[in-house]
Amino acid sequence: MKVVIIGGVAGGATAAARLRRLDEKAEIIVLERSGYVSYANCGLPYYTGGVIKDKKNLTLQTPKSFWNRFRIDVRVRNEVVNINAKEKKVEVKKLDDGTLYEIDYDKLILSPGAKAIKPPLSGIDNELVMTLRTVEDSFKIHDFIENNSPRRAVVVGGGFIGLEMAENLMHKGIDTTLVQLDRQVMAPFDYDMACQIHSYLRSKGLDLRLNTKVLGFSESKDGQVEVLIEDQKAIVADLVIMAVGVIPDTGLAKGAGLELGRNGAIVVDEYMQTSEKDIYAVGDAVEIKSFISGNKTLAALAGPANKQGRIAADNIFGIKSKYRGTQASSVIKLFDMTAASTGLNETAAKAAGIAYDRVVSYSASHATYYPGAKNMTIKTLFVPESGKIIGAQIIGFDGVDKRIDVMATAIRAGLCASDLEEIELAYAPPFSSAKDPVNMAGYMIENIRAGLVKQYYWTDLENIPNEEGIVKLDVRTREEYSFGHMANTLNIPVDELRERMGELKGAKKIYVNCQSGLRSYIACRILSQNGFDCYNFAGGYGFYRYIAGDYNYDECPKHPCGLKI
Repeated sequence: MKVVIIGGVAGGATAAARLRRLDEKAEIIVLERSGYVSYANCGLPYYTGGVIKDKKNLTLQTPKSFWNRFRIDVRVRNEVVNINAKEKKVEVKKLDDGTLYEIDYDKLILSPGAKAIKPPLSGIDNELVMTLRTVEDSFKIHDFIENNSPRRAVVVGGGFIGLEMAENLMHKGIDTTLVQLDRQVMAPFDYDMACQIHSYLRSKGLDLRLNTKVLGFSESKDGQVEVLIEDQKAIVADLVIMAVGVIPDTGLAKGAGLELGRNGAIVVDEYMQTSEKDIYAVGDAVEIKSFISGNKTLAALAGPANKQGRIAADNIFGIKSKYRGTQASSVIKLFDMTAASTGLNETAAKAAGIAYDRVVSYSASHATYYPGAKNMTIKTLFVPESGKIIGAQIIGFDGVDKRIDVMATAIRAGLCASDLEEIELAYAPPFSSAKDPVNMAGYMIENIRAGLVKQYYWTDLENIPNEEGIVKLDVRTREEYSFGHMANTLNIPVDELRERMGELKGAKKIYVNCQSGLRSYIACRILSQNGFDCYNFAGGYGFYRYIAGDYNYDECPKHPCGLKI
C-alpha cells in the first residue's frame, strides 16, 4: 500500500502517524509546501508576542523525527500542483529549484488546510499589511517587530487570530486598534455574551471599533501605512494584521474534479472519503456536519482535524471509523479572561430551525468565601420540550475551561438539564462550589420547564408597553437602584416585597429584574404564589448593562445574587 498525504500540520500529520501504527509495511509520503510539516498553529500569535520565546518550540515534528520514529518520507517545500485522479498520480514542484516530478499512489489524503482571506482592497499588497497563517508568517511578523519597534498597529478582524494578535501586540507595548466590520467580535458567541468581551478588551486599553469598515490602505508620507476607514479618519500605523478569516484551500481538489460544497470546501462522507473512492480529505478544507443540527458546516479547529486524520487512516486500512460531526468547541485567552463556547449559539439554532430557549446564570469560579473567586457568566441553550442541552457559552476567568468541557461532554452524550442537576462534579472550596455552576444551569432550566418561573429577555425590553397594569419592578436594594436602573421601573427590594405587595394591586403583568436574576427569581416565586403574572429578566441588570454599553468590565467576585463580596 502506498499512501500519499498532501499537507501536514494537524490532519495530515496525525493521519501519517496513524497509518504507520496500523501498517508497518506501507509506503507513506507526506508532501508539504511550507518548510514545516507539524507545528503548533495555535501558538503562532504567542511567538509574535514573545510569550513563546524559542521558535523551536513551535515545531512538533520535523522530517527527520518523522523518519526516525515512523519511517515516513516527509518532503517539505514540495508543493503538489496537480492531481490526476484517473491515473492516481500527483505532480509535485520542488520549491527550492522549481523542478517537477510525479508520484503515483494507491490512496491519497488531502490536508491542504485553509488560507487567510485577503479581500480585494486597494493597497492590500503593501508590505506593512501582513497575515498570520503559517510558521513563516509568524517569523516575519516577529522579526518585523524586533527590528522596527513599531509603535502603532491595526488588526482587521475580531476572530480568534485577530484577538490573539491584538493581545500579543499590546504585550509588546504597541498601541493597537482592532477594527471589526460586524457589531461584535467572536462569531461563536451571541451578541449579548460578546458585549462582555468588548467591555473587558476596552478596559485593557484596546481601541476596539465595531461596525467599522476598512476601505483600503495607502502609504503615508513617512513610510507608514494609512488604514482607510469608512466615515472615519484614516488610522496611521506601522503594521497592519489582516485577520478577517480563512477559506478552504481547495484549488487542487477542484482541479481534480472532486465534489465541492459550502465555500468551496471538499465534500466528504462520514468516513472522510471524497467523491473519488481512493481520495480522502481532512481538516480545515472539508465540509462536515454539525453534530447537533446535522447541517453542513466548516470548522477550522485543530481538534476536529486531528480526529478526521485518524479516521481517514483507519478507513484506508479497513477500520470503519466514522466522523459524527463537530460541535465547534473552542476556548480563547484574552489577557486574564477566558471565553469558551460549544454547540449551537442562537444564530445557529435559528438557522437550523431548532426550537430553543436559554438561561443566563451568574456564578463564581469557586466558593466565594475562599480567596480569589472570580466572575463567571454562563449562557446555556436547551430544547424546551426535552431539556436537551444544545449549546453553551461561558465568559470569566478561572474554571471556565473545565465547565465548558463538562457542557461539551453533556452535548455529545445527549444529556438534558435534569442530568446537569444531578451530575456530580469534584468539589473543594478552592476549585468549585457545592452547587457547581453547571448544576446551577440545570436547576434554572428545570425551573423554567416546570413552570415555576417565566422569563423575558433584553431583546423584549423595547416591546414592553408603558401602560396601566404593566409594572416594571426592580427588586435590588435602594443603594443599587440609585447607581443605575432601567427606565420606568418601580423599586421594591425583595426583602420588603411581602409587606409592600399592596403597591402592586391591579398589576396585570409584572416584569421583574435584579442584578443577576436570582433575587428577581425569588420575587417571581413570591408574586406568582400571590396571584400575579410575573416574568424574570434573564441575566439581570448587570448582564444588561454590558449590552447597553455603559458598563466597564468588573472582575470583582460576587455572590450569586450579584452583590460584591
